[in-house]
Amino acid sequence: MSLDRGKWATGGPETVAPGVHRIPLPLPNDGLRAINVYVVEEPDGLVLIDAGWSIPESLAVLDSSLAGLGHRLDEITDVYVTHIHRDHYTQAIELRRRFGTRVHLGAGERPGLELLTTLRTDVPVTSLDVLRRGGAPDLASRMAEGYGEFDPSGWEPPDRWLDAGTVPLRHPLLVVPTPGHTRGHVVYRDAARGLLFSGDHVLPHITPSIGFELGEPGLPLGDYLSSLGLMTTFPDTRLLPAHGPAAASTHTRVEELLDHHDKRLAETEDALGSGARTGHAVAERLSWTRRAIAFGDLNDFNRMLAANETVAHLDVLVARGRAVVSEVDGVSHFQLVP
Repeated sequence: MSLDRGKWATGGPETVAPGVHRIPLPLPNDGLRAINVYVVEEPDGLVLIDAGWSIPESLAVLDSSLAGLGHRLDEITDVYVTHIHRDHYTQAIELRRRFGTRVHLGAGERPGLELLTTLRTDVPVTSLDVLRRGGAPDLASRMAEGYGEFDPSGWEPPDRWLDAGTVPLRHPLLVVPTPGHTRGHVVYRDAARGLLFSGDHVLPHITPSIGFELGEPGLPLGDYLSSLGLMTTFPDTRLLPAHGPAAASTHTRVEELLDHHDKRLAETEDALGSGARTGHAVAERLSWTRRAIAFGDLNDFNRMLAANETVAHLDVLVARGRAVVSEVDGVSHFQLVP
């Protein structure tokens, strides 16, 4: 599921507002191509929104990009991370190790991080459980075998767990919990400058995966849709996403995402009505990405995301009273309500 490979990913630093700069950092073997970190200039140093994946190439690009802006790595005092995924969090830990940078993370990510460090595995255990519940045990087994040795170096606790509230910068940031992509995802809203640092919650080109994490999944799509709706209760802002170029309007993209999921729920309901019963079976009847790729043409990783997203949509249909579910040998079987 690749993004536009345009200038946003390779063009170097971009000033998106006075004192705010977007720096795309490389990702290893990843269809997203790059992650945006945002540099906020403060009187006593630099603040980052997200930090990137802790690989030497990423730190080198961050170093050279800051130099081009007249700054140094050791000027970074704080990193405010949107969520616990590796491409957002692990380089923050490396910066702390080297320079004493403070790391801040949404409090809702605490159970997942504690479980990750307890289990000491990169395997998305909860996602594989959902996959088995969706009727795809063979795919779950293949995915479990595809992960290498666990590297604990990037998975230390933050200096501060963030609840909803305000970060007292020169232009204060409002911390807004937005569960869905992960349970502890947060966005940072700069009302004074009309900016939203949206992480993976609102992306300009794709819809983020839902509930890809460790820990109890709950109703991730229901949470995500509620979190999207929450964005429309604030005045509109410029969208500064973690992947893709900046966009003029957060509200416009939120409406597109809500419309997409409305259509996807209808397509899921149609597939269920035509006889499919499990999440995997329904996913096989749907097309994927903007290019309408058949499920069978996806690689195993994207099949996992697709099947689990389908289960998430089916769970919402149940929550809305449009379908019922029964469990047979650990597999969820769905059926439309007459």
